[in-house]
Amino acid sequence: MEKAPLAWRYRPKNLEGFLGQEHILSPGKPLRVMIDQDMVRSVVFYGPPGTGKTCLAHIVASRTQALFIEVSAVTSGKKDLIEALNKAKERWEKQEKTLLFIDEIHRFNKVQQETLLPAVEKGQIILIGASTENPYFALVLGLRSRTQVYPFHPLSEEDLIKLMWGAMEGDKVLRSSGVTVEEEALKALAYFSAGDARKALNSLELACTMATSSSPSVVTPSMVQEVFQKSFPYDTQLHYDAISAFIKSMRGSDPDATIFWLAFMLEAGEDPIYIARRIVIAASEDVSLADPVALMLAMAAYRGVKEIGIPEGALLLSHAALYVATAPKSNRVYQALNKARGEVKKRGSIQVPPHLRDSSSYTKGRGYLYSHDYPRGFVAQEYMPHPPTIFYEPGTEGREAKIRERLKGLWKDRYG
Repeated sequence: MEKAPLAWRYRPKNLEGFLGQEHILSPGKPLRVMIDQDMVRSVVFYGPPGTGKTCLAHIVASRTQALFIEVSAVTSGKKDLIEALNKAKERWEKQEKTLLFIDEIHRFNKVQQETLLPAVEKGQIILIGASTENPYFALVLGLRSRTQVYPFHPLSEEDLIKLMWGAMEGDKVLRSSGVTVEEEALKALAYFSAGDARKALNSLELACTMATSSSPSVVTPSMVQEVFQKSFPYDTQLHYDAISAFIKSMRGSDPDATIFWLAFMLEAGEDPIYIARRIVIAASEDVSLADPVALMLAMAAYRGVKEIGIPEGALLLSHAALYVATAPKSNRVYQALNKARGEVKKRGSIQVPPHLRDSSSYTKGRGYLYSHDYPRGFVAQEYMPHPPTIFYEPGTEGREAKIRERLKGLWKDRYG
């Protein structure tokens, strides 16, 4: 154990020592009640790395009377799965419970996931799946419908600091090292770990190892910067200020400022996925239908960065950010959505007009006019509850100028 990473050595053994996830583990919450009463049903824990998914599964295992079987979807195949299910079935026939924990369950293919369905359906296993991917996309429908999904959130900086203080006092190896940690260094460790408890603890251990060769043996903020390979301070406020400057530069069509702030954030060690998400949002909010390619390219960069990471992914971010910065701008889709939401709230009770309701024979007796039966694939009719309201008003830049002209030709009473 002493040679294992700190994150493994210092993992909590019970719920009292488990930090974070109060939204699902506070007293009285459904999951907490099930754990306390040893009545856990099949669940999927979903969230970023280092948020406690695997740790909580082991805590559940320590409190249950069920046999605990652990499988990793990264290293196991269908054969391993079937062996575990057969063992669980034998125990089930003897009125004995089996808890099957599958780490990275989203990595199982469709056939492997569907292999679990009969056992979960009959209660032959209590399934706990852990996934860093959204289960509503990564898991087959049958598995989702048979499990409860519990989202895990990144830990707060306060929780990470508390966790690291506890490790300094409670871990035998760190305690015997004689190393102390400055409070500002702990804050920096918590910030740079970005809600990941595993990263925070293992980075703390590395910083303490560095400190043993210094005199006095103290972990300082500069050591933390070396651990995370930071060349300059990048605190929480600068994190928000830099991304704000980056977004405003793209919106303002300044490619040079855009690439400058992107480079600044990358050099500071900013999370590339966070940057990619902001580019996607800018492509939709600030470019939108003026150039629809911007959103497709931004999404491609987001997926690419997730797959290949940094440093190569920096080029994808540059590609997407510069495209958004140089594209024609429009926020008309953003405005239209806000107007429509306001109208929906104002109207209250809303009924779908009869001719628009779902029916296998919607063209018979309901007054619906099928667009493709008319020239240009268009016929004027009411598509929303009375009174019709204009929410989307196309701009005059890029492709929206063409959209504007087309809508004028189709809906002369609205856009004429």
